[in-house]
Amino acid sequence: MSTTYRQGTVAAVALPDVLPPLVRRGRTRTFLRRHPTIAAGGALIALMLAIAVFAPWLGTVDPTAIDPIHRLADPSARHWFGTDMLGRDVWSRTLYGARISLLVGFSVAFCAGAAGTLVGVAAGFIRVLDGVLMRIMDGLMSIPPILLAIALMALTRASVQNVIFAISVSEFPRVSRLVRGIVLSLREQPFVEAAVAAGTRLPRIILRHILPNTVAALLVQATYTCASAMITEAILSFIGAGTPPIIPSWGNIMAEGRALWEIKPYIVFFPAFFLSVTVLAVNLLGDGLRDALDPRLAKRL
Repeated sequence: MSTTYRQGTVAAVALPDVLPPLVRRGRTRTFLRRHPTIAAGGALIALMLAIAVFAPWLGTVDPTAIDPIHRLADPSARHWFGTDMLGRDVWSRTLYGARISLLVGFSVAFCAGAAGTLVGVAAGFIRVLDGVLMRIMDGLMSIPPILLAIALMALTRASVQNVIFAISVSEFPRVSRLVRGIVLSLREQPFVEAAVAAGTRLPRIILRHILPNTVAALLVQATYTCASAMITEAILSFIGAGTPPIIPSWGNIMAEGRALWEIKPYIVFFPAFFLSVTVLAVNLLGDGLRDALDPRLAKRL
């Protein structure tokens, strides 16, 4: 609400209420100009999310529909990315495949972050558990993530849920070590010691003083975990140990087209291109967040 004060013939008008939104928009533009990698990565991720969500309305057909008459058709106005050896539309399968990769990437980032935070906080605050938990994490980290994921998938049936579980198990030890290191450094800070001296209970100390100070590092780590999970899912599907072949995913599409790479390279090229752009976008966002959230780099800007 604007307020007007009159004194003689002079009217002083207070600033309107629309000023705060304008100030916030100005700050947002300034932030994006200082961190263009966040803008570029965020825009690409938003584009991929839009493709995944609105795939049914982007000129696609049923990605599992078989059309033997038009098998191995070259890219054309009817089939923008051509067709595979069963006559399935590669454009439709590529767009629907974005759903699987993004679902796996975001789910693994969340699950690995949650499990790693729980283990890291427990190891950082409870000395008795520290040695035991960290030796288990070291044992898991000694196994290459892709080999551990393959071993876990060999014990279960092929499904998207099991792929998320297998990749999360191979990724969360790194998150736990990161959180443990942050907790060990925060535990010695004066504000934590003051809270302990004041008789604050441990759960409240963790919720009020420890976890908020791990958010920045966890956000950056989550982006790298998401990118790694999407690549791992594509590898698992490519070698036949990931999502079922009936589900269109970028790894499955590339696996089905590798035998025809020399004569029909587009079957592999298009899903590989989408996967590369998505991973690049996530990594750009992670690099931008690291630079923006690092107080030492922020002082230089």
